[in-house]
Amino acid sequence: MPEAPRLSAYAIPDIPLIQPGDDIVDIMLDKAQAAGLALGDGDVLVISSKIVSKAAGRLICLDTVRASQAALQLAAETDKDPRLVELILSESDHVSRKRRGVLVTKHRLGFVSANAGIDQSNIEGGGDRALLLPVAPDQAARAIRRQIKARLGIQVGVIISDSHGRPFRVGNVGVAIGAAGLPTIKDLRGSRDLYGRILEITQVAYADLVASAAHLLCGEADEGLPAVVLRGLDGGGAHGCAADLIRAPEHDLYR
Repeated sequence: MPEAPRLSAYAIPDIPLIQPGDDIVDIMLDKAQAAGLALGDGDVLVISSKIVSKAAGRLICLDTVRASQAALQLAAETDKDPRLVELILSESDHVSRKRRGVLVTKHRLGFVSANAGIDQSNIEGGGDRALLLPVAPDQAARAIRRQIKARLGIQVGVIISDSHGRPFRVGNVGVAIGAAGLPTIKDLRGSRDLYGRILEITQVAYADLVASAAHLLCGEADEGLPAVVLRGLDGGGAHGCAADLIRAPEHDLYR
């Protein structure tokens, strides 16, 4: 029998609190080297969207935000800070669901999430500031991959991850909002199951599975581990981007 595949993962330790303008690639690689954890060809680096956004200066002081009339009305309906609601609307195509304490929107990047992915946890001055998602996370993932190739001469996959809730399940899971250098979807249609039956509809959200595996290490509270390396993944297949994971509206039965 063939040897069972093995997967290993490690979080890069001692990454400091990221500030606007920081070179996160230099920081991650230096900290990995200092810990004796070398990246290799075929590894996948999963990076929290938080540090990508912080380095890009996406941290907004709420005192600088002026709420529109639409934001004021929606804030009253949802019992949220009107300035935060203004930011949510600015990052969204439209509101999907709303009720007191809940505001779910279709983000400008195409996915549906609470508060347009805007976060106030694990940021300095969290009550008065808000962190927006990266402007173009697929592009950011490609840039990080190029920087690693230039510095180390190796090819790695890169995922920029965020945590999303799901409408029919409790709790958050890691998802890929940016990706480069690996398949994002594994299309199994046309292959056979254990009993020879041809699979007709099975597609695997591969990049999301990788992001969720990394979230087991990086966490969402005070772990302080925003970058995780996974080794031993099957990277075969055409490379994709996170935008590939967005279901087309004509195939969405719930919107």
